[in-house]
Amino acid sequence: MLQFIIRRTVGAFVTLFLIGAATFFLFVAAPSDYASLACGKDCSPQRLADIREALGLNLPLAQQFWDFMSGIVTGRDFPTGHCSAPCLGVSFYSGDMVWNTILDRFPLTLTLTAGGAVVFLLIGVGAGMIAAYRRGTLVDKVATGASMVLSSFQIYFLGPVVLTILVYGTGWMEDPKYVPLTQDPVGWFAGMSIPVCVMATIFTAQYTRMARSSMIEQLAEDHVRTARAKGMSRKYVFLRYAWRGSLIPIVTVLGIDVSSMLGGAVVTELTFSLQGIGRLAVDGAVNKDLPLTMGVMLFGAFFILIINILTDITYAWIDPRIRLS
Repeated sequence: MLQFIIRRTVGAFVTLFLIGAATFFLFVAAPSDYASLACGKDCSPQRLADIREALGLNLPLAQQFWDFMSGIVTGRDFPTGHCSAPCLGVSFYSGDMVWNTILDRFPLTLTLTAGGAVVFLLIGVGAGMIAAYRRGTLVDKVATGASMVLSSFQIYFLGPVVLTILVYGTGWMEDPKYVPLTQDPVGWFAGMSIPVCVMATIFTAQYTRMARSSMIEQLAEDHVRTARAKGMSRKYVFLRYAWRGSLIPIVTVLGIDVSSMLGGAVVTELTFSLQGIGRLAVDGAVNKDLPLTMGVMLFGAFFILIINILTDITYAWIDPRIRLS
């Protein structure tokens, strides 16, 4: 198992380096003038020259690339001050360090991701497993029908409907906002419950159908039927043999969903006017803030790789044959 983890970790670092290099050449070495975007509309030639020197754009391209990549590991010095590692540059729009800005927004996105994942895994996977166990019964039909209806909803439609009913109409809930958990746990829960539940509702439908179909497929496997032929009870076979094999497709999709949400739950944050990583990415694109955009891209790529490693480790735990391959 240790060798398996080391191989995946080394591969992730190589991939992250290639992503960083691609990001640099995509933005910094592009034909558009990097310094002109930082300077703005009313930019004098002297001001443009000063910015080019401050950003190191007067250096050879290889030196610029080395400064960018090494700054992520060791930090860099800018006219506005020292940028500690991991240094992702200075925002054109706000003048703040990109890494500090990302860290400031990340707790909100982490709350959405973790809270949503807990809700849709418990409800979605649980409902799917029960529907598979009670296949053909009223429970199965209700779970399947509800998942089909919920899967047709979208966050940008369901969100305003819930806000209109629970916040603006009845006043039962507060307007969504983020309060740090360590500062006010009750306010944190009250402010994030609607966005978390709305986002989880969309995913719950997907995981209910997936868990049901995966479990039904596992129940038809030869080893499961053999266990039943030996006289083992249906409940014992279901819990002892079938459920573990049914987790692999669920883990696959979960890894993709969690990594994408950690990289920025854009639709959810825009729908509820929340200032997370997704909203930060949109602001960087709108303001043509290249350091901010590059930083968010690398940050999202990092979490995608981390979640992929954890997914591979989970695969190896569920099915030991994967370690040997």
